[in-house]
Amino acid sequence: MSSRVLTAVAWPYANGPRHLGHVSGFGVPSDVFSRYLRMNGHDVLMVSGSDEHGTAITVQADQEGLTARETVDKYHRQLIDDLHGLGLSYDLYTRTTTANHAAVVQDMFSALLENGYVVKQSAMGAISPSTGRTLPDRYIEGTCPICKYDNARGDQCDNCGNQLDPIDLINPTSKINGETPEFRETEHFFLDLPAFANSLTEWLSRRSDWRPNVLKFSQNFINDLRPRAITRDIDWGVSVPLEGWRDQPMKKVYVWFDAVIGYLSASVEWARRTGDPEAWRKWWNDPEALAYYFMGKDNIVFHTVIWPGILLGQNGKGDTGGTLGPFGELNLPTEVVSSEFLTMSGAKFSTSRSRVIYVRDFLAEFGPDALRYFIAVAGPENNDTDFTWDEFVRRNNNELANEWGNLVNRSISMAHKNNGKVPAAGELTEVDTQLLAAARAAFDTVGAHLSRNRFRNAITEAMRIVTLANRYLSDQEPWKLKDDPARRDTVLHCALQLVQDCNTLLTPFLPHSAQQVYEALGGTGVWAAQPQIREVSEDDGVPYPVLMGDYASEEARWESTPIAVGRPLDKPTPLFRKLDESLGVTGPSWSPLLDL
Repeated sequence: MSSRVLTAVAWPYANGPRHLGHVSGFGVPSDVFSRYLRMNGHDVLMVSGSDEHGTAITVQADQEGLTARETVDKYHRQLIDDLHGLGLSYDLYTRTTTANHAAVVQDMFSALLENGYVVKQSAMGAISPSTGRTLPDRYIEGTCPICKYDNARGDQCDNCGNQLDPIDLINPTSKINGETPEFRETEHFFLDLPAFANSLTEWLSRRSDWRPNVLKFSQNFINDLRPRAITRDIDWGVSVPLEGWRDQPMKKVYVWFDAVIGYLSASVEWARRTGDPEAWRKWWNDPEALAYYFMGKDNIVFHTVIWPGILLGQNGKGDTGGTLGPFGELNLPTEVVSSEFLTMSGAKFSTSRSRVIYVRDFLAEFGPDALRYFIAVAGPENNDTDFTWDEFVRRNNNELANEWGNLVNRSISMAHKNNGKVPAAGELTEVDTQLLAAARAAFDTVGAHLSRNRFRNAITEAMRIVTLANRYLSDQEPWKLKDDPARRDTVLHCALQLVQDCNTLLTPFLPHSAQQVYEALGGTGVWAAQPQIREVSEDDGVPYPVLMGDYASEEARWESTPIAVGRPLDKPTPLFRKLDESLGVTGPSWSPLLDL
């Protein structure tokens, strides 16, 4: 793997707080991957931000009696708090309402237009009869005319993967208020996706190692490419950078187009904020750099077909060629890491249907690492996965508290009681050496899984070593070796070495508790760095929050290092609290499961 890796994380929409379904798809997987890579010596740039344009924002604003700007300001801060609380280690989490983002979007638009990949066409736009506003394609649902799936969206059918237009749907209705949209002819600019058909087909043919669900959706989509509108009749968004369009209050860049360009604009902003305005090019122009994109499955084709098409067009490498755009030769995605849906009671998390558990509520009740662990070990990595309180309580109690927490607590407690410090090892037995060797070997096994985004396999292997270490303590019974202090100290030394190794293996998944274990073993300083909320501004001086972090200063390295003999040990405090098993029946008091 290249030493330089871009982690491009899907942009959550700034029209409400995040729920568990959101962060299981884009949040935790991208952070586990990035933390592992940093520990393994890679130069990672992890970027994203709040998606703040489009009709969904204006609809939310109307519902709350706010302006669009007030709405995104409110929810951007909530998103920052949610993602900060979860410990997502962004190098920059920003927003799309910045002047920097608008400039990058407009430059990309102009480059595509110059190369002939943006064309002007008339189209039938979906209009809300009650408001007169344009309805986004994704806010229109109906029956797919191809496979007859009942819940197809106006941009694509998630069942058969075909691209659609809202007017194609049978019995289309607005998701906003249930009314039937009207269709009116209007003039817009379109991304000429058919002009990338050959280039994209050839590029996708080389992606055989991607997840099967990603390839399936992408290949189905590319078989029926159509021009796709990149401007919209709306007053909230990035202005179209053309005479006759720039000053039109009801003509803006379509939100889907400006959002995918956010990965690039966030990288540009990060470079400027860190004092080297050209630093972003190391991740975007260097052909040896790698780029991994993380999102839920409903965003697959935007990242496997549409965004690569935009990049090819800027690079002058679509089917009809062109000249290199202002950003130089931009790298296409190395892999698109898409998760399936985290469901609840068999259905998707849905704020509108009150089927939702908000991240902020969950964190306040259970803390971040319990959620991160559940998503890693039981999340929707390859299949839709149902969240239940029974399963969450079982995983927390049996695996985090009884296995990992118990290993840490009893190993350090016994060494503290008997030695007050990390004891030296005497002569090792075959049992000792085999177990220590198994822990060292796990770094290669777990690392290989993480480098391929196989999170469940990775954390399962790490917890296997935890189980072996607990069994070792139970078998060796150091508490019965008062008459053989040399052997007792050897067993405790090995146990502490295993705790240290297992803590390193689990750090990408459990960074908050990993810091606690590091300190319980006598470590000082930052083991696993956390993101920081910083107030920044642009030329207008208006402050807004971003997430950034100093991750280069952390001590965590992806390797087994000898435990420091003689390091003082204090009595540890429990890592994880066991939950009342009745929680699995009722859920917490704020759980909407009670209403289903």
